[in-house]
Amino acid sequence: MDNMNLTLKVWRQKNGKEKGSLQTYQVVANEHMSFLEMLDVLNESLIGKGEEPIAFEHDCREGICGTCNLVINGRPHGPQKGTTVCQLHMRAYKDGDTIVIEPWRAKAFPVIKDLVVDRSSLDRIIQAGGFISVNTGQAQDGNAIPVERDQASAAFDAATCIGCGACVAACPNGSAMLFTAAKVSHLSHLPQGEVENQRRVQKMVAQMDEEGFGFCSNTEACEVECPKEISITHIARLNRQYAASMLSSQ
Repeated sequence: MDNMNLTLKVWRQKNGKEKGSLQTYQVVANEHMSFLEMLDVLNESLIGKGEEPIAFEHDCREGICGTCNLVINGRPHGPQKGTTVCQLHMRAYKDGDTIVIEPWRAKAFPVIKDLVVDRSSLDRIIQAGGFISVNTGQAQDGNAIPVERDQASAAFDAATCIGCGACVAACPNGSAMLFTAAKVSHLSHLPQGEVENQRRVQKMVAQMDEEGFGFCSNTEACEVECPKEISITHIARLNRQYAASMLSSQ
């Protein structure tokens, strides 16, 4: 097993009101560690010295929950395409490297502490989408509702969004268009979601604007940094749906 000496510049911020700054730490990591395990080693060292450990989020460590939201050397989730931080391993770095670790940077993602940000704005966008209509009485068998293969594939592509917010962190405008578009497309591609399509897209876009996310200027950085590689074609689809819904409601 090969060890490496690393210099970490980590964003430390006591809370959302106080000013934060980058603090420098030295850590010895093994190439077989995950990035989060390396942070665990650093925190054990800090606790051993009687210092405050670095606050960061994680849960599944399997790339499916979206909580490991870190900007590493300027890139959301680090240097590897289609990868979350918890799937990133230290073999992506070499001995002597300097790694800068920061939280998501967006007006709608206020810092709570250190590397932890409040991403509940994304939850409120989903909540604004509301529900889908179903017939009362005995539930209809799912296999009795035919869905074309292309539609099902497009819906699944959108449904892979884990709500991590990397698209927002990557966007120079702090836009949540890719996230919102994925959530809108997920249901609008399926017959179960067609009834509320117009109302859903209007409410979710309105909530996105209310949360303070920026506008989309088609830089495509969101697609590049999305760990699930969701296509920006969903943004184009959202724009078409939104325009059509606004025209029909006039």
